[in-house]
Amino acid sequence: MNRCYRLTLLTAALCAALPLHAAERSPTDLAGVRVQANKPAAPPAPSSSFGNADWKNTPASVNVLDRALLDQLQVRTLSEVARHDASLGDSYAPVGYYQNIAIRGFTLDPATGYRFNGLSIAGEQRLALENVQQVEILKGEAGLAAGVMAPGGIINYVGKRPAEVRNVTLATDQEGSRYVAADVGTWITPRFGVRVNAAWDDTASYIDHADGRRNFYSVAADWLIGERGKLELDANYQTSAQRSASGYQLLGGSVLPRGVDRSRMLGHQPWQQPVGIDSTNITALHTFDFTPDWQSRVAVGHSRSVIDDNVAFAYGCYYAAGCADGSVPGNYFAPNGDYDIYDYRSPDDTRVNDEARGELRGRFATGSVRHELSFGLSAFHRTVDKRQNVNEYVGTANIADAQVPVFDPSPLQPGPSARRLDSRQRAVFALDRMHFGDNWQWLAGGRYVRLDERAYDKRGTPERHSRMSQFLPQTALIWQASERVNVYASYVEGLSLGQEAPFWTSNGSTFLPAMQSRQREVGIKYAAADGLMLGAAVFRISQPFQYAKPDDSDAGFTFVQEGTQAHTGLELTANGQVTERLTVNASASLLQARARDAGTAYYDGQQLVNVPKVRTAVHVDYALPFVEGLAVSGGWRYASSNAATVDGSVKAPSYSVFDAGVRFQHQLREHPVTWSLSVDNLFDRFYWRDTGSTAGDYYLFPGAPRQARLSVTFGL
Repeated sequence: MNRCYRLTLLTAALCAALPLHAAERSPTDLAGVRVQANKPAAPPAPSSSFGNADWKNTPASVNVLDRALLDQLQVRTLSEVARHDASLGDSYAPVGYYQNIAIRGFTLDPATGYRFNGLSIAGEQRLALENVQQVEILKGEAGLAAGVMAPGGIINYVGKRPAEVRNVTLATDQEGSRYVAADVGTWITPRFGVRVNAAWDDTASYIDHADGRRNFYSVAADWLIGERGKLELDANYQTSAQRSASGYQLLGGSVLPRGVDRSRMLGHQPWQQPVGIDSTNITALHTFDFTPDWQSRVAVGHSRSVIDDNVAFAYGCYYAAGCADGSVPGNYFAPNGDYDIYDYRSPDDTRVNDEARGELRGRFATGSVRHELSFGLSAFHRTVDKRQNVNEYVGTANIADAQVPVFDPSPLQPGPSARRLDSRQRAVFALDRMHFGDNWQWLAGGRYVRLDERAYDKRGTPERHSRMSQFLPQTALIWQASERVNVYASYVEGLSLGQEAPFWTSNGSTFLPAMQSRQREVGIKYAAADGLMLGAAVFRISQPFQYAKPDDSDAGFTFVQEGTQAHTGLELTANGQVTERLTVNASASLLQARARDAGTAYYDGQQLVNVPKVRTAVHVDYALPFVEGLAVSGGWRYASSNAATVDGSVKAPSYSVFDAGVRFQHQLREHPVTWSLSVDNLFDRFYWRDTGSTAGDYYLFPGAPRQARLSVTFGL
């Protein structure tokens, strides 16, 4: 297929229209890390479990990607967000499907790992960014933040607030995609403001047969109630449809595929329908100031995602001739590249998150000690409803096929919908930030959580009922070494649910018990007056290790919790203004993720799958002095070799990817206009971006080829 640059009607419209970019903010907007010289350098982290403090006084690694940076990078997907922080990585993120990531080597739990305005949202959706003011990457957040959750951290999307803004954006790319977005806001009265965002996206994918569409609508409203109260409302709805691209697998379980054509869709069948995802997210926050020192906060959230999962799925080689004798593991591609194709259909896969939280925050003193106290109650309810899916073998193809053979779809139809999961959490939490003089702070608190969870089989028959109660402590010490430098040490405990055993193990489809995690972190933060922020953190996170243990069972494996999984790492960050014209957003991660005392030589002492030891992400932006409004940018992403097998015998090679961009801002008839041209993977490097797993099976996803994007934003 011809991959040259194509002129589209949208491209022509861009050349004719010359639109805008306006960076207006309301007084209530939260500042991001991309600050200008002589402006405050410390963005608040409102959803951090360590309270409402600025960046320097938050004893945790926090990175903020603000609206200006998101626009400059033309970021629209979660996987693209993950590129710009070295502590993040893809963890089963197919093109055309909802994506998941890992923080510090731990895959986020889609039930609790993603938040909008601090409230949980169903992670099984294509998370939109048009209505987002900034993306907060909160690393190492644990029990106090969310109760039962994966220990790596949280991604929190902070919504745009009402402001006087009228922007329209048009965009395209080298494949011919068409994108239109509108951002309109105003204060209707001095006490009531609204902001509306909408986007229409026709994606022309670099993968054949994977073109898609997306429609997004959102509204935010602020109501100042009297002199002390405020109500903030956010609601958004999105619908999307795109064919999902299957990942590759190791050949014979031991060899990386070679000569991969990134434009080819594995297993494509003409009867394959797109994956449809409809999502709704609603949040409301009411704050009331009793006195200048005491405030109440009541927040509620509702998130619903409905997935019509349709895919001609490329998986394993159970039916291929090269695997028939059992000498090759059937859950990998065959040594010669053969793979099986399954007709997989799971319509009406519905995930719902509901959350409510009430909190009281206040300041007071006991003698010479000043306190910032917060305490409250929270309730979280998640349900999963699914129909009995169709998952039937239809034929076998080969990764070298120029055209995939066409097979008949399965005549079977999905069964009725049934409740598969009903999970409830109730919690009491408290945190006291104590100031001892001007240079020392001690934070102490915790969360007492009660979990009541019921799981059901495909027919809705009760299968598991888990009840547990746990207190999760959290503490930190902060020393202000100088006006600009803080040093901290923290300890947190968390609780995460046990994983479901893969179908090919002797205890397939059963869930292991919940696990307790512990994190210790020491860090230093430097905030310069001109807006540059430097940080370094050393951490260690440990929890029980879950894996498929070889044994004498009929299946040959049993999914168990044995030994300890420990992630020990060093993170370095630099964000903000280096000079008046030069801005940098850079991070580096050195991470050792290993299992110990697992009792299986395959695992003990090996770097875990899909966790590179070294990652870097650098983006610089320079405003040229000789042309007003013209800026150039460059990026570098690096990952060391990445384990693709549990014993480390096969690794995806290391890679370096370079990005470039140019941006021009000017006035057209008194309207601000911003042009942005970016080229990702400038040198068209082939690399494996993801060796992650789902349901116990491992997949390989190649990184995107060179992608050029053009956008123009016009202020009305």
